[in-house]
Amino acid sequence: MVFNDGATYTQSDGYYRAVNVLDNLIYRGELPVMIAAFIDPGKFTKDGASNRQAEYDPPDARYSRVIVDELLPRLYAEYRITRDPERHAIAGWSSGAIAAFTVAWERPDQFRKVLSGIGTYVNLAGGHVYPEKVMASERKPIRIFMIDGRNDNRGVNADGQYDQTRDWFYQNVRLKDALVAKGYDVNYAWGIGVHSHDMGGAMLPEMMRWLWRDHPVSVDPNDTVERSFRTGRPAGPAAAPPPGAR
Repeated sequence: MVFNDGATYTQSDGYYRAVNVLDNLIYRGELPVMIAAFIDPGKFTKDGASNRQAEYDPPDARYSRVIVDELLPRLYAEYRITRDPERHAIAGWSSGAIAAFTVAWERPDQFRKVLSGIGTYVNLAGGHVYPEKVMASERKPIRIFMIDGRNDNRGVNADGQYDQTRDWFYQNVRLKDALVAKGYDVNYAWGIGVHSHDMGGAMLPEMMRWLWRDHPVSVDPNDTVERSFRTGRPAGPAAAPPPGAR
């Protein structure tokens, strides 16, 4: 699973604490064992300014090439991981969310699960066109969980006038409606929050459970085999100690 804006997800005292969330869910058998790749957008050498918006917001294939052609080969070379796109996911918040969706949209042969928090499906770089693109295209094998708040940025343009194409909540709802109409596997939650991490941080465990709800790991509470790491040894105090153990 790839996390855009990875530094935000890995903060030990931050909103998401994704490392703890993943470790706990894997230990409890609610997620398969997985590699999490926490990546950040590039910065310019000269002044250290972030290239985040230029990398994440455009609804085109450029960023997907970074993930599929540059990141995945490195992961395959260093780790023993599946190449099954049904078991590849990508997540992000705000501009990172539209980037995550774009990767799955452009390359469903590689990624089919998306977590989208307060997604920037607005006209910063043309992202407001996704509902129309979804409706005009054949359904793709993508599963997505979307969250946003009703008090997200509400679409004021440079002249101070309301602009639907720059209304974060409105555009998230439009995209959700298009995905539902086309029969996508969609879950969503609309809160009352602003453009913040509060809701995503609180919901990350449940979003992960839903996204991986059909993963091939037993969640039977009566299963006495340690489920996450498949050691084959019985779990709990009834397990026989190895020879010579005290």
